[in-house]
Amino acid sequence: MSIKLAVLGLLLERDMHPYEMRLIMRDRAFDQSAKIQIGSLYYAVDQMAKQEYIEAVEVIKSDNRPDKTVYRITDQGRDYFEKLLLSKFQEIEPVYHSLYIALAFAGKGDQKKIASILQSRVEEAEHQVNYLYQVYEEHIGTVSRSVLHLMAGRYEHAKTELGWLKRVYEDACAERLNERGSTPILEDE
Repeated sequence: MSIKLAVLGLLLERDMHPYEMRLIMRDRAFDQSAKIQIGSLYYAVDQMAKQEYIEAVEVIKSDNRPDKTVYRITDQGRDYFEKLLLSKFQEIEPVYHSLYIALAFAGKGDQKKIASILQSRVEEAEHQVNYLYQVYEEHIGTVSRSVLHLMAGRYEHAKTELGWLKRVYEDACAERLNERGSTPILEDE
């Protein structure tokens, strides 16, 4: 449903063809904000056209490229968009992280090897934080405040994850992942 919400939301901004939608989704880092499969974009567009949530308004022909069909949202599509939007605001999903189950048993593994992997994860997380901040900065003044909140949220989550990864990395380097004791991990606020 996220891909349908994204397509309808973009068509509320203006009429466009699926390739343009794809470029905007990539530019705004939608793939990092939701489980959006860009590959399913064209299928979703076809399905929503059949369901009359969107309609073709123009076909752009080109000699050396495939035709591009420009779509617009219908009144029925606006109603469906509102339903999807409100549904997403009501949805509560637990957060699952790939490291959670690994951390449950990390103290039993080779902490030097774990530290080496975590070092790479920390470096990648640092790049991610920088990238997400750059995406946010580039879109100030060009997107709505709700989109800026999305971008700011992704940045803040990435920054928090970076801090968490650094703490785990430090403990792995010190071979303390199996240690028991009263040393707190979280700092008092």
